[in-house]
Amino acid sequence: MGKLVALVLLGVGLSLVGEMFLAFRERMSASREVQPVEPENCRLIEELDHTVYLYVVNHPHMKSTVEIFKFEEQQLSLVYLKTIKHELLKSVNDIVVLGPEQFYATRDHYFTNPFLSLFEMILDLRWTYVLFYSPREVKVVAKGFCSANGIAVSADQKYVYVADVAAKNIHIMEKHDNWDLTQLKVIQLGTLVDNLTVDPATGDILAGCHPNPMKLLIYNPEDPPGSEVLRIQNVLSEKPRVSTVYANNGSVLQGTSVASVYHGKILIGTVFHKTLYCEL
Repeated sequence: MGKLVALVLLGVGLSLVGEMFLAFRERMSASREVQPVEPENCRLIEELDHTVYLYVVNHPHMKSTVEIFKFEEQQLSLVYLKTIKHELLKSVNDIVVLGPEQFYATRDHYFTNPFLSLFEMILDLRWTYVLFYSPREVKVVAKGFCSANGIAVSADQKYVYVADVAAKNIHIMEKHDNWDLTQLKVIQLGTLVDNLTVDPATGDILAGCHPNPMKLLIYNPEDPPGSEVLRIQNVLSEKPRVSTVYANNGSVLQGTSVASVYHGKILIGTVFHKTLYCEL
């Protein structure tokens, strides 16, 4: 008799479980077949989150504009999108892009006339600045530079690094929610700092520098300008560490302006000379 009761209870239990499972399948629409409804002219969008845009500083007719291009990976080509102009975009040296049509730009000279620009640097007027641009707002966010040059942003976009080429230093700036910049410190380097990049793996700053700029301005092929690349580590610490990644007297590479590292490799560019590839 006990076995019979147990079998009945087991059967009832299995029946309940089966009904619950069927109800679950019904809720999950397990047996539904999708009927196709497809509008015409549909196509898959490839690499939606990896679209590459190129922002280029241009100087047509001694003015400054920013040109935006889209990189077409399959065709290995650039598609022109638009030109950005503004009355505050003058003597633009470098930009760092933060979002769609949002960027910081450096103004390296107050005067556009080359002779006045030279006197500007000789007199150390410090009238150049960093500008923030967006379609909704354009404003000066930091000023007081002798010649604001290269600019870069930290990986978390909390800090902005500005090279003051004539002052031989890098300004470490904190970025605020309203895009204004506040200076945290100035790192003196003892060499003319041109363009900056950030090592994506370490957050270090790479600086292309001019160790003897007079040779760059007054070029003599028998005594060419040298090249120098510095790495600045622990940028936000009390004592950042500055080391030399590359240096040459001009026999191999002349007038270094930028350096970029990636996975233990470095590319070094110049103002008018060659490009050097090294494995670190």
